[in-house]
Formats: sequence, C-alpha cells, structure tokens
Amino acid sequence: MSKVVVDKMAMQRALTRITYEIIEKNKGVNNLVLVGIKTRGIYLAKRIANRLQKLENKEVPVVGIDVTKYRDDIQHTDNEPAVLSDEAVSLKNKNIILVDDVLFTGRTINAALSAIAELGRPKNIRLAVLVDRGHRELPIRADFVGKNIPTSKQEIINVQVDEIDDQDSVEIDEK
Repeated sequence: MSKVVVDKMAMQRALTRITYEIIEKNKGVNNLVLVGIKTRGIYLAKRIANRLQKLENKEVPVVGIDVTKYRDDIQHTDNEPAVLSDEAVSLKNKNIILVDDVLFTGRTINAALSAIAELGRPKNIRLAVLVDRGHRELPIRADFVGKNIPTSKQEIINVQVDEIDDQDSVEIDEK
C-alpha cells in the first residue's frame, strides 16, 4: 500500500526552495557545477539548473555520475563508467552541488564523493536531496533538503520523476 507524501506541486516548490538556497549559499552561480547521481538525481539536478538559469541568467553545467562501482555494499564490475555526461566538465576548483533523490544510510553519497575525487579536486561539495528519510550509517548530512520524511526501516521511499515515471511524486511503501 502506497501513500503519496509529496505531489507534483510540492516537489516543484521543494526544488524551487532548494534553488534559492543554493543561490544564497553560493552568492550566485559563478563557479558552480551540479552533479546528479544516477538515476533520478540527474533529472533533479537538471531541473535545478533550469531554475538557476531563469533566476540568474547564467547556465550552470550538470554532470551525471553513476556511483555503482564505488559502493561497498553492492556487487559491480570495474568497467562501469563513473561520468554519464556528454560534455566534459572539469570539477577542479569548482563549487559542487551533489544532487540525489533520497538520503538514507549515506552510502550512496559516500560513493559519490569517491567518484568525484577521481574526477578532480573541487573547491567544495554541498549536498542537495529531495528527501531526507534518516537512518544514517555514515556521518553525512544534506545542506539542502526538499522534505524531511521520518521513516521506519521497514518503509521504502519511492521518488518518481516525470522524465522516467511519467509523474512527479514521492510515495512511502511498506516492505
């Protein structure tokens, strides 16, 4: 049984709020790169970049990364690419906003930090997530959060984005 906790409008508001917070924290968008974690984080990063473009009249590059080969809790092959973007964007000395859909144990973010370290040393890295559900196993916290949704470990958060799922929503399911 699923329960919708964030609908399309609430998701848009959350991403807009995150966008304004990013502008405020970075004092604009100069030297900024958004790094979206596969799969849904990439689409959320692109949406934030579009909002940044409209507000600041400056294009912010978006890089997509797949962190699978950096995970310590998932089987993988070594020949999986880390960077999924078409254009080459240097992360060296950039202000990075790492974007993901759900922050749970922190293991995905830890893997993303390892992937970014291989791509170049940024000036700083901040984390933006649509949903923070708690239950951290690592000392990681988000700088920008769309919605805090306290959950039990038996619950699953499903983020749906229009680009993949034909709708925008966040649902809670029981395992």
